[in-house]
Amino acid sequence: MFTLKVDNQIELQLFQQHHALKLYQLVEENREHLREWMPWVDSMNSPYQFESIIPIWLSQFAENNGLNVGILYNGELVGSVGIHQIDWHNRMANIGYYLSKNAEGHGIMTRTVQSLLNYTFFTLGLNRVEIRCGVKNKKSRAIPERLGFVKEGIIRDGEQLYGKFHDLFVYGMLASEWKKRVPY
Repeated sequence: MFTLKVDNQIELQLFQQHHALKLYQLVEENREHLREWMPWVDSMNSPYQFESIIPIWLSQFAENNGLNVGILYNGELVGSVGIHQIDWHNRMANIGYYLSKNAEGHGIMTRTVQSLLNYTFFTLGLNRVEIRCGVKNKKSRAIPERLGFVKEGIIRDGEQLYGKFHDLFVYGMLASEWKKRVPY
């Protein structure tokens, strides 16, 4: 099973079937918090839905076409982060993430994404990573801004949330830029 130790408090673990109930409970306990920016929250009403999607995530990982992992903070599942839409020809991908409300403010996501960028650039050999965030989602935007991503533009009406479109900022990081910032 894939695990990535971020530091002495944080570990990333590839989701397995036995995580379905804990993942559902995490979403259920944070439903209102996550719903503001995550369009899929309302559709996840049972642990069985996670039991159905986890095999898809495992297949993506096995085919080297994505990574969906749980964020464990002091041994407790507090969120998720993933590498999505890997384009091997152009060596680029997107990173997406969410964190429980009570885990915010501890630097968990910044450290997690930093470690995932090391994995993406140094292990996978990708050249470019994007993070897309709602223009009004200040907490999510803080992650790429803190890590030195370049704000490349706005995708107007880039995502629909509960019947309304909103704009997205596109942040980009190149392997050459990351390697100058973070010694491996």
